[in-house]
Amino acid sequence: MRTVLVTGAGGYIGSVLVPKLLAKGFKVKALDRYFFGTDKLEPHPNLVTIHEDSRRIREEHFAEVEAVIDLVALSNDPSGELFREATYQINHISRARTADMAKKLGVKTYILPSSCSIYGFQSPDVIVDEQSASNPLSTYAKANEKAEESVLPLADDRFTVAVMRQATVYGFSPRMRFDLAINGMTLGGWKNGVIPLMKDGSQWRPFVHVQDTTDVMCLLLDADPADVNGQIFNVGSNDNNYQLGPLGETIAQTLPKPVSIEWYGEPDHRSYRVSFDKIGRALGWKARWTAAEGAMEIYNALEAGRVPEFEQTITLNWYQELTKWHRIIRQTEMYGGMIDIRGADGR
Repeated sequence: MRTVLVTGAGGYIGSVLVPKLLAKGFKVKALDRYFFGTDKLEPHPNLVTIHEDSRRIREEHFAEVEAVIDLVALSNDPSGELFREATYQINHISRARTADMAKKLGVKTYILPSSCSIYGFQSPDVIVDEQSASNPLSTYAKANEKAEESVLPLADDRFTVAVMRQATVYGFSPRMRFDLAINGMTLGGWKNGVIPLMKDGSQWRPFVHVQDTTDVMCLLLDADPADVNGQIFNVGSNDNNYQLGPLGETIAQTLPKPVSIEWYGEPDHRSYRVSFDKIGRALGWKARWTAAEGAMEIYNALEAGRVPEFEQTITLNWYQELTKWHRIIRQTEMYGGMIDIRGADGR
């Protein structure tokens, strides 16, 4: 039974990936800060939960590990701009260090889930592939690109390195996020009958369902190293390249209630269309989910009450809340507690 170390295991993608790996017969070491709670991963005899910051990963965490899926990241763009230094530390430096340690400690495979956001802005008539020049606009995208540049040179005959440039992810997860385009549109339609769309709607963006991208992670674990080592793969679907305006209309038409579209904000400067041909040729993989199916999946989960902790579903808001309470607790904690303190009886 092979052991996989998954960093960022308690996050939006990790809480889908870990149960999938366990179901496939892997042992999993799930390392995370668990900002969103440890309840997103169900207990399992082959699951070891490691409560640790990826910037402090240690040699002991790699014991018996055959593969690493280095999901850990501060997401998304707004979080990256507010916590800029931490984003570079976690999304770049910690992942570069993890990959280097993994290689030195005899791990066989390292998978870096990166992002198509490194393409940033491209002309509307251009469809980029893995050989295209990058153009990262945000701290999040720049940190991902630096992580790619750090880990790919480590690939050799004994250490397989594969990079996944994921399209914008959507779909239901135990650690749900509504600060992702399709997910947020669906929530708005379900809750208020209004889909919020950032102006002006002409920008292009590729999408991939969380089940599809975690399927690719599992596929890479078993792939022939000759097919994937030192390679970058765009992960998504040509059919799921959307302009955001038409995407909003698709979601509005899919949801089983009257829904309108409401425009907000300044025009989003990110716009890129992506080719996903390479992963199909190399690995025979094809995405299974469409945007409409993902929207209905989320809508049904909302209807069924399967998203109980809405305050955690906007990542930046939750990071800010944790930061606020950390400051308050540090200012008010005494003698190891708040109301109940150690040694209150004078001993």
